[in-house]
Amino acid sequence: MKKVIVSWSGGKDSCLACYKAIKMGYNVSYLLNTISNEYKRVRFHGTKDTIIQKQAHAIDIPLLQIETNADSYEKEFKEAVRSVLSEGIEGMVFGDIFLHMREFADKICNELGIQSIEPLCGYNPEEILQDFIDLGFKSVIVATQANLLGKGWLGRKLDKSFLKYIKRLKSVDVCGENGEFHSLVIDGPIFKQRINITKSHKILREGYRFLDIQGYQLIPKNEGVVIN
Repeated sequence: MKKVIVSWSGGKDSCLACYKAIKMGYNVSYLLNTISNEYKRVRFHGTKDTIIQKQAHAIDIPLLQIETNADSYEKEFKEAVRSVLSEGIEGMVFGDIFLHMREFADKICNELGIQSIEPLCGYNPEEILQDFIDLGFKSVIVATQANLLGKGWLGRKLDKSFLKYIKRLKSVDVCGENGEFHSLVIDGPIFKQRINITKSHKILREGYRFLDIQGYQLIPKNEGVVIN
C-alpha cells in the first residue's frame, strides 16, 4: 500500500480527496496543513491552527502543521514534504477540481520525485458537492467573499438545501473554486469523533467575511460525552 501525504486545509475538497485516496487504497500517513505566520490561521479560510489540530485528532491521522510566509510559501511547503520523504512517502494528495489548478501540485511533486494524486480533478463541481453530502460529511462555511455572499452565509451547513440554493447563483461556483467561500469539515465517514462548535462570531476583514470559531468540542460518534 503506497504511503502518501494529504495537502490539508480542513475544508471539504481536501477532506473528500483524502477520503477518496483512502478508498483507492492509499495509506495516508500525514495531513499537511499550512498556516500563516502572521495570524496562525489557515490562509483564506481563517481557521485557527488549534482547530485544525483538533480536527486531525478527530480523524486520527497525524498532522504536519507548519507556519508559512506568503513570499516563501512554495519553498516552505516543499521543505515540509521533504522532511517526511524518508518515511517512505511516495505521493501527495490534493483536492483540486479544475485542471488548470493542479499546476502547483504537479510542479511540487515533480521536483520532489513523488506522485501527484488528484481524486477530484476534472469532475463536475456540482457532482462533487453532491457526493460529499451523500457520503455523510458535515461541513460549515467559515469564510466568504463579502461582495458575493453576505453575512448570513457564515456558519451555514453544506447540505442539500445549500446545494439547491447555491446552484441558482450565477456568479458563484458551486464548490467555491474561485475563492467565493471556504468551509470547515466537522464530521464524516473518516472521522472517529465529531466537532461541535459552541461559540463563534462573524467578522469582516479586507473584503472577506470570517466565522471566528472561539469554542468547540470533540464528541465521540453516537455518544454525548464531551472531550475538551
